[in-house]
Amino acid sequence: MTSPARDLHLSLDPDALDALETALLRARAAELSEVRRRNVRLTAGYGDPTARDVMDDEGRRAQDRYDALTAVLEAVRAARVGTSAG
Repeated sequence: MTSPARDLHLSLDPDALDALETALLRARAAELSEVRRRNVRLTAGYGDPTARDVMDDEGRRAQDRYDALTAVLEAVRAARVGTSAG
C-alpha cells in the first residue's frame, strides 16, 4: 500500500544541510543494522512461530524506516545539487 506523497520544505544553511545529511546517514545505518539483525535471526530459525511473526513484523517496520530515511537523504542530496547548479 502506497501512501500519497508529501512535500517538505526546509530552509537550511550549508552547514545545517551537512549536519542533516550526517544525521540521516547515521539513522539509516542503524535501521539497516536492525533489518539485517532481524533477517539473520529469522533465517537462523530463532524462536517459536509467534516470536518469528513478531520479528518479521519488526523487520518490515525497520525496512520501512530505512526506505523512508533513504528517500529523505536522496531529497537532501538533490537539493544540494540543485543549489550548487543555480
